[in-house]
Amino acid sequence: MRVRFAPSPTGFLHVGGARTALFNWLLARQSGGTFVLRIEDTDRARSSEAMTDAILRGLEWLGIDRDEGPFFQSNRVGEHTAAGRKLLAGGHAYRDFSTPEELARDRANIASLAGEATRAARRRAEALAPGEAEERAEAREPHAVRFLVPEGSTEWEDAVHGPMRFRNRDIDDLVILRADGSPTYNLAVVCDDAHARIDMVLRGDDHLSNTPKQILLARALGFPVPRFGHVPLILGRDGKRLSKRHGATDIAEYRRDILPEAMVNFLALLGWSPGDDREVMELDEIVRRFSLKRILRKGSVFDADKLAWLNGRHLSRMDLARLGSLVTARMAQLPQTAEAAAQDRPGWYDGLLDLLRTRARSLDALARNVSLYLPGEIAYEPKAVRKHWKRRAQVGEYLDALRRRLEGCEWHPEPLERALRDLAEELEVGAGRLIHPLRVALTGQAVSPGIFDVLYYLGRDLSLDRIGRALETLAVEEAMPQVGSVGRTAPA
Repeated sequence: MRVRFAPSPTGFLHVGGARTALFNWLLARQSGGTFVLRIEDTDRARSSEAMTDAILRGLEWLGIDRDEGPFFQSNRVGEHTAAGRKLLAGGHAYRDFSTPEELARDRANIASLAGEATRAARRRAEALAPGEAEERAEAREPHAVRFLVPEGSTEWEDAVHGPMRFRNRDIDDLVILRADGSPTYNLAVVCDDAHARIDMVLRGDDHLSNTPKQILLARALGFPVPRFGHVPLILGRDGKRLSKRHGATDIAEYRRDILPEAMVNFLALLGWSPGDDREVMELDEIVRRFSLKRILRKGSVFDADKLAWLNGRHLSRMDLARLGSLVTARMAQLPQTAEAAAQDRPGWYDGLLDLLRTRARSLDALARNVSLYLPGEIAYEPKAVRKHWKRRAQVGEYLDALRRRLEGCEWHPEPLERALRDLAEELEVGAGRLIHPLRVALTGQAVSPGIFDVLYYLGRDLSLDRIGRALETLAVEEAMPQVGSVGRTAPA
């Protein structure tokens, strides 16, 4: 199967375009076919090399490699123009000398008729005297060339929607060559698909109205007509077409926080079902299970929360060495990296990542959590302080007793747990009365991994230092009329 992805470099690679590219790539990989990349850059005023580079980088990040291309549509303008002239010579097109005022009136009439074809340009062309159009063209009078839409209907078996039928009388004669001689989109696409021997065109529903025009053009030019499939558009949570306010931005905006395998997993599920309840899938499984038959016929909702959840699932199962390098790259601003902190404890960094990644949904969040286990400042969450440091004097007594008890403890989770629980029994309180204030002292947060793992990965010196800093903060706040919202430890 020969398929193509043909973005226009007038904008970035957004979510919808990335999904189209992925679906075509999956078809090629599953069928042992060919994935062709074509850059449709004939809009010279709006196209840019920067946008082309952004599209290529986005595809590379997603792992969507190409078998052929990138080919640039602008390099074949001569062939497109020749095809338009061929249609004109064969009686499949006519010259249109309509004035700007006439065309504006035509557009207004179409709007009033709810989009129905008026064929006004055709009637004006038919009203010309025999040979008049050729004479005016030879005199270099500006004119467009329009395709003569035949009578009848245009039908095809859509790979997604099934049988499709358009009445040709509802299709206005489309311009194929502009007044400056340049080819229009539909003509260029038909020529390029035939040239690249594309036999399957899979794209969004927004191209559905172009398909009968392209089928008619291909037939008139004697080109093979490819098979078509149209994927429903991606919607926002409000049920409207996806836009920037829903998250339809440059795919590169997600690279900071999202793993490429998570994004591919997410995009695959936007309009396709594997046939069961499975959601977390690696690329090889998606390739193996993908099929046109399971592309959904209704629009899928872009759910940023689901993307974050999928990202968390992929974070929890990826190789620790790769995860470590990705996280460390986001911690370059710290005075001491995780590798340096782990020099005296082999395996410390991998163990910490394995502990923290089960709760993380983004690389940045994971990096921030890792930084809590390195020397440096931490901020106390106001909500955690209000909830677990409410009785400041009592909390101070508990933390002071804990610090003294832990100073002489062997620094591993099991002995640390025994020491804390023994102290709780001696104080005749539940272990939670010690654990929750301690968690705030160590991390500044109300939620963390198990407290004994937190102590272990912080290490003896940093743990005792943070308890000491918490005691200083509590003593200061005890002397104040209101509890301060934020406390900080000094850099170690």
